[in-house]
Amino acid sequence: MIKEKFISVYRFYRDGFKEMTWGRTLWAIILIKLFVMFFILKLFFFPSFLKGKSTEEKQDYVGTELINRMK
Repeated sequence: MIKEKFISVYRFYRDGFKEMTWGRTLWAIILIKLFVMFFILKLFFFPSFLKGKSTEEKQDYVGTELINRMK
C-alpha cells in the first residue's frame, strides 16, 4: 500500500515535469538561486569559526558566545 502511494506520487511528478514548458526554466532559476544562497554566500560571508578546533574548544566558544549575546 505505501509502496503504491510512492509510485503514484513519483509518476504524478514525473508526468508533470514532462509536460512543463516554462516550468523547467523556472526550476533552473530556482536551483541557481539556491546554489548562490547556500554555497557562494556561505564561502564569503559566513566563515567557519570552529574549523580546526577540538570538541572542548567548540563547546567553550559556543557557550561564551551564547552568554555574551544574552547581555
